[in-house]
Amino acid sequence: MRVLIVDDEPLARARLATLLKECDDVDIVGSVGDGETALSVLSETQPDVLLLDINMPGLDGKALAARLANRTRPQIVFCTAYEAHAVHAFDLGATDYLLKPVGVERLRDALKRVRQRLDAQPREHVAWLHARVRGEPVRMALDEVICLLAEEKYVIARRSGDQLLLDESLRQLEETYPDQLIRLHRNCLVPAHRLIGLKTLTDGRVLARLAGTDFSPEVSRRNLPALRKLLRLG
Repeated sequence: MRVLIVDDEPLARARLATLLKECDDVDIVGSVGDGETALSVLSETQPDVLLLDINMPGLDGKALAARLANRTRPQIVFCTAYEAHAVHAFDLGATDYLLKPVGVERLRDALKRVRQRLDAQPREHVAWLHARVRGEPVRMALDEVICLLAEEKYVIARRSGDQLLLDESLRQLEETYPDQLIRLHRNCLVPAHRLIGLKTLTDGRVLARLAGTDFSPEVSRRNLPALRKLLRLG
């Protein structure tokens, strides 16, 4: 089982890592201190479960869980010092809710629940985009995409470290993946899970803050209300 630890307290992350070493069939694929970083490493680490704190700066645990609520993976196990969020946590589809300090037997029980839930569900279908590199066809997972930009005759798929040319138009991609892609303006789509915030400039323009990159594409006035609603609803 692939586990990603998400907690803003280094000591809490270290304790969970120590406890996980006492659990069978566990691979710690990462340990990060905030929700935005967790979002940015999901496609790279492919965790089966997040051990997720709730009270964190920026994108907190509940907001992150809401972003991932419709996915089979990763499952969410909250690890928090507060009982008050338990009802909302299960409303978000959490598999379990652990109170700090977490004990190893309680952690093993939570991981057992995760395995049972994953075994009962088929692995999610991976969405692939078809691109070209030096004229040769390749494919890339949609989860790897940072944004899709229309430039002249082509659509450019930007991902960490490079960019690829796609044959499909933005409209075709938007119609193919209506639940996974959101429009920022007429020349730009982004995967919904990448959008973590908005930034208003002094001249009134609004830029999108995307997980996993410093690139901030501009948002059109037409699409701004829908994006604000999406962020407000998590």
